[in-house]
Amino acid sequence: MGRAFAALLVLALACGCTVRTADGDGDGKRRLPVRIEVPQRSTPPAGDDPKPSATPSTSTSTSTSTSGAAPAPAVLWSRGDSGRGVRELQARLRQVAWLYDGPTGSYDDLTERAVKGFQGKRGLPRTGRTDTVTWKRLKAMTHEPGKWELYLMGGQPADAPDPRCLTGRVLCISKTSRTLRWMIDGRTVMTVSVRFGSVGTPTREGVFSIYWKSRHHVSTLYDSPMPYAMFFSGGQAVHYSADFAANGYAGGSHGCVNVRDETAIADLFAQVRNGDKVVVHW
Repeated sequence: MGRAFAALLVLALACGCTVRTADGDGDGKRRLPVRIEVPQRSTPPAGDDPKPSATPSTSTSTSTSTSGAAPAPAVLWSRGDSGRGVRELQARLRQVAWLYDGPTGSYDDLTERAVKGFQGKRGLPRTGRTDTVTWKRLKAMTHEPGKWELYLMGGQPADAPDPRCLTGRVLCISKTSRTLRWMIDGRTVMTVSVRFGSVGTPTREGVFSIYWKSRHHVSTLYDSPMPYAMFFSGGQAVHYSADFAANGYAGGSHGCVNVRDETAIADLFAQVRNGDKVVVHW
């Protein structure tokens, strides 16, 4: 009887029901009913639908905040950078009158200041760095700069020397790259940027020679200074030009070959001799 009752208790615990014994167990005595309570589960089963928490979890909140933040625009150029892209940036800033020097191809303090001014005028963050948003706005307001807008103050790489420049002492002057090479026996000693005559007064092309040097020359025809003048064809000479130094290729000469670097032409003037060859070519 003891074993049977124990088995009945186990079954009752498993099924959560009320168990009654038989009216008698053979001894003639009536037994009271036995009720066994099975504890309730503290959490709902998998199929239940509990009410959601009033506040989102930490991970959900963080994810929402991160995805909602707009990424910062990428920076294309900033102070200290250099190259063709910076030169174009400077040329475009000149078009909208935010930069007056250059283009130089180097992102200097003047370029940074110009970019800050442009950004502030248009409600953009005044970082001084050219990001994609600033660049897009600037491009929309300007035109594609031409070759001599990019090299307004010189700096264009020299092209290959004309074959006539490869022997002797030669001022090898290229109209294509707007450069002058001072060459001795095929070796380039110095290269400087130069400017030529305008449409009405073009610089003559061909092979010439230096026939006169005049350190403090002043033009009698145009009443303009021509320091470090080295004459090679009539009144046409290689000489320093303050206008070229100030305005670059925005101007032109009356036929002479202008040099904007005064230090360089002073050095050149000291080296060149009367009789040295001059080749002006495309």
